[in-house]
Amino acid sequence: QVQLVESGGRLVQAGGSLRLSCTASGRTFSTYTMGWFRQAPGKERAFVAGISLIGGTIYYADSVKGRFTISRDNAKNTVYLQMNSLKPEDTAVYYCAAMPQWHTKVAVTTIAYDNWGQGTQVTVSS
Repeated sequence: QVQLVESGGRLVQAGGSLRLSCTASGRTFSTYTMGWFRQAPGKERAFVAGISLIGGTIYYADSVKGRFTISRDNAKNTVYLQMNSLKPEDTAVYYCAAMPQWHTKVAVTTIAYDNWGQGTQVTVSS
């Protein structure tokens, strides 16, 4: 098990940028494939981006390709989501999540992840 804490969410104007961080407890962070998801009011939680154990594989949802960048620093037990050119439709609670230990293939479904943070609110004003 790993405990995850997100930070960095806030109100930002359309076209602006934010960087979200997710810091994990413990000394085995490099053994977890990580993902970012988001959930807008009244909508299902949706995949945003995922990164494998040492960053060799990265996936993005089509809606954020070219605007968002996921990265990780295993020495700091942290995964990041750099969000540029933000749009009002990016408004959501953003969650980071970890897949079961040693799973190497990035998954895009919520059921594949078994550890979740509490979420951080991102609001993009038009």
